[in-house]
Amino acid sequence: METVIERMRDGIEEAGMRRAGEILRRGGLVAFPTETVYGLGADALDEKASGKIYQAKGRPSDNPLIVHIADWEAIGKIAAEIPPGAKLLADAFWPGPLTMILKKSDAVPLATTGGLDTVAVRLPSHPVARALIRAGGGYVAAPSANTSGRPSPTTAEHVAQDMDGVIDMIIDGGSVEIGLESTIVDLTEGTPTILRPGYISREMLEGVVGRVEVDHALLSEDVNIRPKAPGMRYRHYAPRAQLVIVEGEQQRVRQRINELAAANAAEGRSTGVIGTQESRGCYANALVKSIGSRQDESSIARHLYGILREFDDSEVSVIYSESFDTPQLGQAIMNRLIKAAGHQIISV
Repeated sequence: METVIERMRDGIEEAGMRRAGEILRRGGLVAFPTETVYGLGADALDEKASGKIYQAKGRPSDNPLIVHIADWEAIGKIAAEIPPGAKLLADAFWPGPLTMILKKSDAVPLATTGGLDTVAVRLPSHPVARALIRAGGGYVAAPSANTSGRPSPTTAEHVAQDMDGVIDMIIDGGSVEIGLESTIVDLTEGTPTILRPGYISREMLEGVVGRVEVDHALLSEDVNIRPKAPGMRYRHYAPRAQLVIVEGEQQRVRQRINELAAANAAEGRSTGVIGTQESRGCYANALVKSIGSRQDESSIARHLYGILREFDDSEVSVIYSESFDTPQLGQAIMNRLIKAAGHQIISV
Protein backbone atom coordinates (compact mmCIF):
# COMPACT_ATOMS: atom_id res chain seq x y z
CA MET A 1 0.00 0.00 0.00
CA GLU A 2 1.21 3.51 -0.80
CA THR A 3 0.66 5.91 2.08
CA VAL A 4 -0.24 9.42 0.88
CA ILE A 5 1.13 12.38 2.85
CA GLU A 6 -1.14 15.44 2.96
CA ARG A 7 0.63 18.51 4.34
CA MET A 8 -1.58 20.80 6.43
CA ARG A 9 0.92 22.58 8.68
CA ASP A 10 -0.33 26.00 7.68
CA GLY A 11 -4.04 25.28 7.86
CA ILE A 12 -6.69 23.07 6.32
CA GLU A 13 -6.22 22.23 2.65
CA GLU A 14 -9.77 21.64 1.41
CA ALA A 15 -9.08 19.24 -1.46
CA GLY A 16 -6.81 17.12 0.72
CA MET A 17 -9.37 17.09 3.49
CA ARG A 18 -12.05 15.87 1.09
CA ARG A 19 -9.75 13.02 0.04
CA ALA A 20 -9.11 12.15 3.67
CA GLY A 21 -12.84 12.15 4.42
CA GLU A 22 -13.51 9.88 1.45
CA ILE A 23 -10.91 7.40 2.73
CA LEU A 24 -12.65 7.23 6.11
CA ARG A 25 -16.11 6.90 4.57
CA ARG A 26 -15.02 3.91 2.53
CA GLY A 27 -13.47 2.18 5.53
CA GLY A 28 -9.82 3.26 5.25
CA LEU A 29 -7.30 4.58 7.76
CA VAL A 30 -6.03 8.16 8.12
CA ALA A 31 -3.46 9.38 10.66
CA PHE A 32 -4.04 12.95 11.79
CA PRO A 33 -2.79 15.50 14.33
CA THR A 34 -4.59 16.34 17.55
CA GLU A 35 -3.46 18.66 20.32
CA THR A 36 -2.26 15.60 22.31
CA VAL A 37 -0.62 13.11 19.92
CA TYR A 38 -1.25 11.93 16.37
CA GLY A 39 -4.26 9.63 16.06
CA LEU A 40 -4.92 6.72 13.69
CA GLY A 41 -8.47 7.28 12.50
CA ALA A 42 -11.21 5.07 11.10
CA ASP A 43 -15.01 5.26 10.95
CA ALA A 44 -15.98 4.48 14.55
CA LEU A 45 -19.40 3.12 13.54
CA ASP A 46 -17.95 0.70 10.96
CA GLU A 47 -16.95 -2.56 12.63
CA LYS A 48 -14.59 -3.59 9.83
CA ALA A 49 -12.90 -0.19 9.74
CA SER A 50 -12.26 -0.29 13.49
CA GLY A 51 -10.83 -3.78 13.03
CA LYS A 52 -8.29 -2.37 10.59
CA ILE A 53 -6.90 -0.11 13.34
CA TYR A 54 -6.16 -3.11 15.56
CA GLN A 55 -4.51 -4.90 12.65
CA ALA A 56 -2.37 -1.92 11.59
CA LYS A 57 -1.14 -1.25 15.13
CA GLY A 58 -0.85 -4.84 16.33
CA ARG A 59 -3.15 -3.71 19.15
CA PRO A 60 -4.81 -6.14 21.59
CA SER A 61 -8.47 -6.51 20.66
CA ASP A 62 -9.67 -5.81 24.23
CA ASN A 63 -8.09 -2.34 24.23
CA PRO A 64 -10.96 0.11 23.44
CA LEU A 65 -10.68 2.89 20.88
CA ILE A 66 -11.58 6.49 21.69
CA VAL A 67 -14.37 7.90 19.53
CA HIS A 68 -13.62 11.46 18.43
CA ILE A 69 -16.45 13.86 17.68
CA ALA A 70 -16.46 17.44 16.42
CA ASP A 71 -19.57 18.81 18.19
CA TRP A 72 -21.23 18.21 21.56
CA GLU A 73 -24.52 17.32 19.86
CA ALA A 74 -22.91 14.26 18.27
CA ILE A 75 -22.60 12.55 21.63
CA GLY A 76 -26.31 11.68 21.70
CA LYS A 77 -25.94 9.06 18.98
CA ILE A 78 -23.19 7.06 20.64
CA ALA A 79 -23.98 7.41 24.37
CA ALA A 80 -26.97 5.62 25.92
CA GLU A 81 -26.75 7.78 29.04
CA ILE A 82 -25.34 11.28 29.47
CA PRO A 83 -24.93 12.11 33.18
CA PRO A 84 -25.06 15.77 34.25
CA GLY A 85 -21.35 15.71 35.01
CA ALA A 86 -20.58 15.00 31.36
CA LYS A 87 -22.13 18.27 30.22
CA LEU A 88 -20.37 20.19 32.98
CA LEU A 89 -17.01 18.72 32.01
CA ALA A 90 -17.66 19.28 28.31
CA ASP A 91 -18.51 22.93 28.94
CA ALA A 92 -15.27 23.32 30.91
CA PHE A 93 -12.77 21.29 28.86
CA TRP A 94 -14.13 20.58 25.38
CA PRO A 95 -12.77 21.04 22.83
CA GLY A 96 -9.66 19.73 24.56
CA PRO A 97 -7.61 16.86 25.98
CA LEU A 98 -10.32 15.13 28.02
CA THR A 99 -11.87 11.73 27.27
CA MET A 100 -15.09 10.69 29.04
CA ILE A 101 -16.26 7.10 29.51
CA LEU A 102 -20.04 6.74 29.11
CA LYS A 103 -22.53 3.92 28.59
CA LYS A 104 -22.55 3.17 24.87
CA SER A 105 -25.52 3.06 22.53
CA ASP A 106 -26.22 0.27 20.04
CA ALA A 107 -24.83 2.49 17.29
CA VAL A 108 -21.26 1.80 18.44
CA PRO A 109 -19.96 -1.65 17.49
CA LEU A 110 -18.22 -3.78 20.10
CA ALA A 111 -15.17 -3.86 17.83
CA THR A 112 -14.71 -0.17 18.59
CA THR A 113 -15.17 -0.51 22.36
CA GLY A 114 -13.01 -3.58 22.87
CA GLY A 115 -16.09 -5.63 23.71
CA LEU A 116 -17.19 -3.29 26.52
CA ASP A 117 -20.65 -1.77 27.01
CA THR A 118 -19.06 1.65 27.47
CA VAL A 119 -17.67 4.14 24.97
CA ALA A 120 -14.76 6.56 25.33
CA VAL A 121 -15.54 9.96 23.77
CA ARG A 122 -13.38 13.00 23.08
CA LEU A 123 -13.85 16.30 21.27
CA PRO A 124 -10.36 17.47 20.23
CA SER A 125 -9.38 21.11 19.85
CA HIS A 126 -7.03 20.75 16.88
CA PRO A 127 -8.73 22.34 13.84
CA VAL A 128 -7.39 19.72 11.42
CA ALA A 129 -8.72 16.91 13.62
CA ARG A 130 -12.18 18.45 13.84
CA ALA A 131 -12.30 19.10 10.10
CA LEU A 132 -11.37 15.47 9.43
CA ILE A 133 -14.03 14.18 11.82
CA ARG A 134 -16.69 16.17 9.98
CA ALA A 135 -15.36 15.13 6.57
CA GLY A 136 -15.30 11.48 7.63
CA GLY A 137 -18.89 11.28 8.86
CA GLY A 138 -18.75 12.68 12.39
CA TYR A 139 -17.42 9.72 14.41
CA VAL A 140 -13.75 8.79 14.15
CA ALA A 141 -12.21 6.05 16.28
CA ALA A 142 -8.57 6.91 16.91
CA PRO A 143 -5.88 5.54 19.20
CA SER A 144 -2.34 6.88 18.84
CA ALA A 145 -0.90 6.37 15.36
CA ASN A 146 2.00 4.11 16.28
CA THR A 147 2.81 0.43 16.42
CA SER A 148 1.36 -0.87 19.69
CA GLY A 149 3.87 -0.53 22.53
CA ARG A 150 6.04 2.07 20.81
CA PRO A 151 6.30 5.73 21.91
CA SER A 152 3.28 7.69 20.74
CA PRO A 153 3.85 9.96 17.71
CA THR A 154 4.02 13.72 18.12
CA THR A 155 4.99 14.48 14.50
CA ALA A 156 3.96 13.10 11.12
CA GLU A 157 7.51 11.77 10.74
CA HIS A 158 6.99 9.59 13.81
CA VAL A 159 3.79 8.23 12.27
CA ALA A 160 5.59 7.41 9.03
CA GLN A 161 8.28 5.49 10.93
CA ASP A 162 5.62 3.02 12.09
CA MET A 163 2.81 3.29 9.55
CA ASP A 164 4.26 4.08 6.11
CA GLY A 165 2.94 1.49 3.66
CA VAL A 166 0.41 0.24 6.22
CA ILE A 167 -2.30 2.95 6.17
CA ASP A 168 -3.92 5.03 3.45
CA MET A 169 -2.97 8.58 4.45
CA ILE A 170 -1.02 10.67 6.95
CA ILE A 171 -2.07 14.29 7.45
CA ASP A 172 1.03 16.27 8.40
CA GLY A 173 -0.05 19.04 10.77
CA GLY A 174 3.40 19.66 12.27
CA SER A 175 4.36 19.04 15.88
CA VAL A 176 1.58 18.61 18.43
CA GLU A 177 1.00 21.07 21.26
CA ILE A 178 0.74 18.89 24.39
CA GLY A 179 2.53 15.63 23.61
CA LEU A 180 0.72 13.35 26.10
CA GLU A 181 -2.55 11.49 25.55
CA SER A 182 -5.79 12.87 26.97
CA THR A 183 -6.98 12.46 30.54
CA ILE A 184 -9.57 9.66 30.73
CA VAL A 185 -12.34 9.99 33.31
CA ASP A 186 -15.00 7.31 33.90
CA LEU A 187 -18.49 8.72 34.49
CA THR A 188 -20.39 5.43 34.52
CA GLU A 189 -20.14 4.53 38.23
CA GLY A 190 -21.02 7.19 40.77
CA THR A 191 -17.95 9.29 41.59
CA PRO A 192 -15.97 10.30 38.49
CA THR A 193 -12.73 8.30 38.34
CA ILE A 194 -9.53 9.09 36.46
CA LEU A 195 -8.40 6.02 34.53
CA ARG A 196 -5.50 7.73 32.73
CA PRO A 197 -3.79 10.95 33.86
CA GLY A 198 -3.19 13.72 31.36
CA TYR A 199 -3.11 17.47 30.86
CA ILE A 200 -6.47 17.90 32.63
CA SER A 201 -5.54 17.25 36.26
CA ARG A 202 -7.59 15.90 39.13
CA GLU A 203 -7.71 19.37 40.68
CA MET A 204 -9.07 20.85 37.47
CA LEU A 205 -11.79 18.19 37.27
CA GLU A 206 -12.75 18.62 40.93
CA GLY A 207 -13.13 22.34 40.34
CA VAL A 208 -16.03 21.47 38.02
CA VAL A 209 -17.74 18.32 39.36
CA GLY A 210 -16.57 18.03 42.96
CA ARG A 211 -14.87 14.91 44.29
CA VAL A 212 -12.94 12.87 41.73
CA GLU A 213 -11.22 9.56 42.46
CA VAL A 214 -8.11 8.16 40.80
CA ASP A 215 -7.80 4.50 39.84
CA HIS A 216 -5.59 3.23 42.66
CA ALA A 217 -3.50 1.21 40.18
CA LEU A 218 -2.20 4.51 38.77
CA LEU A 219 -0.89 5.53 42.19
CA SER A 220 0.83 2.23 42.95
CA GLU A 221 4.17 0.86 41.78
CA ASP A 222 2.84 -2.69 42.29
CA VAL A 223 2.66 -4.20 38.80
CA ASN A 224 0.24 -6.86 40.07
CA ILE A 225 -2.56 -4.32 40.62
CA ARG A 226 -4.64 -4.25 37.44
CA PRO A 227 -5.76 -0.83 36.14
CA LYS A 228 -9.46 -0.39 35.39
CA ALA A 229 -8.73 0.89 31.87
CA PRO A 230 -7.80 -2.10 29.66
CA GLY A 231 -5.31 -0.03 27.69
CA MET A 232 -3.32 0.78 30.83
CA ARG A 233 -2.61 -2.91 31.44
CA TYR A 234 -0.15 -3.13 28.58
CA ARG A 235 3.44 -1.91 28.31
CA HIS A 236 3.48 1.26 26.25
CA TYR A 237 5.76 3.98 24.97
CA ALA A 238 8.87 1.79 25.20
CA PRO A 239 12.12 2.57 23.36
CA ARG A 240 14.15 -0.33 21.99
CA ALA A 241 16.86 0.03 24.64
CA GLN A 242 16.30 -0.83 28.29
CA LEU A 243 14.95 2.21 30.17
CA VAL A 244 15.50 2.75 33.91
CA ILE A 245 14.20 5.67 35.99
CA VAL A 246 16.43 7.04 38.76
CA GLU A 247 14.45 8.98 41.36
CA GLY A 248 15.41 10.98 44.43
CA GLU A 249 17.18 14.24 45.30
CA GLN A 250 18.53 15.67 42.06
CA GLN A 251 22.21 15.77 43.04
CA ARG A 252 22.08 12.14 44.19
CA VAL A 253 20.26 11.14 41.00
CA ARG A 254 23.01 12.69 38.87
CA GLN A 255 25.71 11.00 40.93
CA ARG A 256 24.09 7.57 40.64
CA ILE A 257 23.52 7.91 36.88
CA ASN A 258 27.19 8.88 36.41
CA GLU A 259 28.26 5.85 38.45
CA LEU A 260 26.09 3.57 36.33
CA ALA A 261 27.30 5.13 33.08
CA ALA A 262 30.95 4.73 34.14
CA ALA A 263 30.36 1.07 35.00
CA ASN A 264 28.71 0.50 31.63
CA ALA A 265 31.60 2.19 29.81
CA ALA A 266 34.07 -0.07 31.61
CA GLU A 267 32.12 -3.06 30.29
CA GLY A 268 31.95 -1.65 26.75
CA ARG A 269 28.24 -0.80 26.97
CA SER A 270 26.91 2.54 25.75
CA THR A 271 24.59 4.65 27.92
CA GLY A 272 21.86 7.19 27.21
CA VAL A 273 20.61 9.76 29.70
CA ILE A 274 17.35 11.72 29.72
CA GLY A 275 18.03 14.95 31.58
CA THR A 276 16.90 18.55 31.42
CA GLN A 277 18.35 21.83 30.28
CA GLU A 278 19.45 22.38 33.85
CA SER A 279 21.27 19.04 34.18
CA ARG A 280 22.47 18.07 30.72
CA GLY A 281 26.02 19.26 31.42
CA CYS A 282 26.28 17.16 34.59
CA TYR A 283 26.74 13.76 32.95
CA ALA A 284 29.76 11.93 31.51
CA ASN A 285 30.29 8.67 29.60
CA ALA A 286 26.82 8.95 28.06
CA LEU A 287 24.73 10.27 25.20
CA VAL A 288 22.69 12.95 26.97
CA LYS A 289 19.41 14.34 25.65
CA SER A 290 17.50 17.22 27.23
CA ILE A 291 13.77 16.65 27.54
CA GLY A 292 13.08 20.33 28.36
CA SER A 293 13.29 22.61 31.35
CA ARG A 294 12.08 21.96 34.89
CA GLN A 295 10.86 25.57 34.80
CA ASP A 296 8.49 24.66 31.93
CA GLU A 297 6.81 21.32 32.61
CA SER A 298 4.85 21.53 29.36
CA SER A 299 8.16 21.27 27.48
CA ILE A 300 8.93 18.01 29.28
CA ALA A 301 5.54 16.55 28.32
CA ARG A 302 5.84 17.77 24.74
CA HIS A 303 9.29 16.23 24.16
CA LEU A 304 8.99 12.93 26.06
CA TYR A 305 7.96 10.64 23.21
CA GLY A 306 10.23 12.34 20.69
CA ILE A 307 13.24 11.82 22.97
CA LEU A 308 12.39 8.14 23.42
CA ARG A 309 12.22 7.75 19.64
CA GLU A 310 15.50 9.62 19.15
CA PHE A 311 17.27 7.05 21.29
CA ASP A 312 16.07 4.35 18.89
CA ASP A 313 18.32 5.93 16.27
CA SER A 314 21.35 5.58 18.57
CA GLU A 315 23.30 2.52 19.64
CA VAL A 316 22.81 2.88 23.41
CA SER A 317 22.34 -0.30 25.44
CA VAL A 318 20.53 1.28 28.36
CA ILE A 319 18.85 4.64 29.06
CA TYR A 320 18.70 6.25 32.50
CA SER A 321 16.10 8.93 33.05
CA GLU A 322 15.69 11.49 35.77
CA SER A 323 12.22 11.56 37.34
CA PHE A 324 9.92 14.55 36.78
CA ASP A 325 7.65 15.31 39.71
CA THR A 326 6.26 18.56 38.28
CA PRO A 327 3.20 20.36 39.74
CA GLN A 328 0.44 19.87 37.13
CA LEU A 329 1.71 17.33 34.62
CA GLY A 330 4.03 15.31 36.86
CA GLN A 331 1.63 12.42 37.40
CA ALA A 332 0.88 12.13 33.68
CA ILE A 333 4.55 12.38 32.68
CA MET A 334 5.67 9.79 35.23
CA ASN A 335 2.79 7.47 34.34
CA ARG A 336 4.05 7.31 30.75
CA LEU A 337 7.72 7.10 31.75
CA ILE A 338 7.14 4.30 34.28
CA LYS A 339 5.22 2.27 31.70
CA ALA A 340 7.97 2.86 29.13
CA ALA A 341 10.50 1.59 31.69
CA GLY A 342 8.44 -1.45 32.55
CA HIS A 343 8.40 -0.22 36.19
CA GLN A 344 12.22 -0.38 36.45
CA ILE A 345 13.02 2.30 39.05
CA ILE A 346 16.11 2.99 41.16
CA SER A 347 15.50 5.10 44.26
CA VAL A 348 18.45 7.03 45.72
